[in-house]
Formats: sequence, structure tokens, C-alpha cells
Amino acid sequence: MKKFEAKSLEEAYESATNHFGCSITELEIEIIQQPSGGFLGFGRKSAIITVIQKNGRRYDNRRHKEQKFRKKDIKIEDVSKKIEDSNRYEKEAYETRNTHNKKEEQKLNNSPKIESKEKIFDNFYADNNNYKEAKIIIKKDHDEILSEVKEGLNSLFKDSCYGIENIKVEFFDEETLYIEFTGDDSALLIGKEGYRYKALSYILFNWINEKYGLMLRLEVAEFLKNQEEAIHTYLIPVIETIKEKGSFKTKPLDGILVHIALKRLRDEFPDKYVAVKTNVKGDKYVLVNEYRSKEQ
Repeated sequence: MKKFEAKSLEEAYESATNHFGCSITELEIEIIQQPSGGFLGFGRKSAIITVIQKNGRRYDNRRHKEQKFRKKDIKIEDVSKKIEDSNRYEKEAYETRNTHNKKEEQKLNNSPKIESKEKIFDNFYADNNNYKEAKIIIKKDHDEILSEVKEGLNSLFKDSCYGIENIKVEFFDEETLYIEFTGDDSALLIGKEGYRYKALSYILFNWINEKYGLMLRLEVAEFLKNQEEAIHTYLIPVIETIKEKGSFKTKPLDGILVHIALKRLRDEFPDKYVAVKTNVKGDKYVLVNEYRSKEQ
């Protein structure tokens, strides 16, 4: 008795006839295991058969090497049922995989779309129309919001090592909250090249925008004021170029600068398309076009 294992019954039969060097009709075959494709490659089973030569003759190794398996040596009526069983198992496995994949796809499609923190922060620089779609409706009155924000800020910085005399919290306009840090050590919150200011602005904006649906204007030791003056100086020749040519793309602007430039250019050109864009490097800049269209 000889055992053969292959991916399918046909391959196992072929291996057996090649091994014994005779027709399949001269062999007694017992199927030990039907082949199965499994699911997504898991649980796959091979075809396993045991074979005995009917007349008990020892096979000729030289004949085995010379003889090739030929389909005409197989009696179809003897193996057709085995082939049908194999095809049926494979078809059932295929249908099971498809059913499972469709259910998983439907679950993903029906799951709620959650906006990421980066997307929320990008709305800080986005077009006003886009922002209104994602903005949270404010249900609390102004005094309650101011009280909660000031209490949260005082709790955040009460045990810090920075000498901060006062944290001012007030409404800059109906959609913007103004926060100002003053004191001997307030300038330390800016950090080298403003990296601490950016981090603090990012944290406070995510908190205030997500909870109250408000924008943020953060001032620390006149850092915002100086930044506005610098960007307004840069925009003087830019505005003249836009008036002459009708369109312009600013240099890459970092952090709060891009928001300042966006507001200044929108105020200057209310009838043009003014929006923040991102280049392939991830840098943000302000684009001014002749036509105000989201498709541009």
C-alpha cells in the first residue's frame, strides 16, 4: 500500500499511476481525505489517497520513468464521482468566502465615519463653507463658556513652573475665542521658533473647537501681534501683484501665519477665491484665484 498526497484528487491519481507504471484501472484506490480550499488560505486540506496494485505485481521502475500518464488510460466512470465531489467542495468553500467578504464589506460601509483630529485642526485653516459643515452647534451661552474655559486653563497651569500672572479669556467675535497669557514667564510658552506656541495652540484649538465649535485666537507675550505685523508686511507687495495679475500663490507659511494671511487676503479680495492649499511636501500656502470656486 502506498499513500499519495496532492492539491487535488486528479494530481494524486496521476502520481499513483506514474509511481506504479500502470493504468488507473489496475489500481485499488481509497480516498483518505477530500481536498478543501479552506477560507482565505486558512484550513486548506490536500487530497490524500492510499493505493494498492490489484494484481500485486511489483512495478517496474524503468517503465515508470518511461511511461507518461495518459487520460485515455482512465475510465471516466470510475473517477467522475470523485471529481464531482472535489468540485463541489471547492465551490462551497468559494461561496463561503464570498459571503463572508460581503458581510465584512457591508459592516465597513455601515460604520459611522469619524473625523480625525488632523481633519478637525485643518478646519482651522479651511474655507469657511467647509468649516460650517463640521462645526459643532453651540448650546451654552457665552458666560458659561468663558467660565468653563478659564477654569480649565487655570487648572492646567496651576502647578506649572511658569510665572503666569493672568490668563485672559474673552470672545473675539461670535465664532472666535480669544485667550491671552501674560506674566514674567509667559514668553517661555513661545519656545524656540514658536514650537511651544504651536503645540499649545494645537491642544487648545482641539479642545475648544470640539467642545464648543469655536475658533481660537491665542496671544502669548505679544507673539501673535508680532506675527501679524510680519505677515502683513510680507503681504503688501503680494496684494499689489494680485491686483495687477489677478492671482497669486504665497510662499509656504507655518502655523498661525497661514491663518493670518488667509484672513488678510480674504478681507482684501472678497470676490476672489482665497483658500489654504497643501503642496506635495505638506507645506501650507494661500492661493488666490480670479474665480471663487471649490473646483479650482
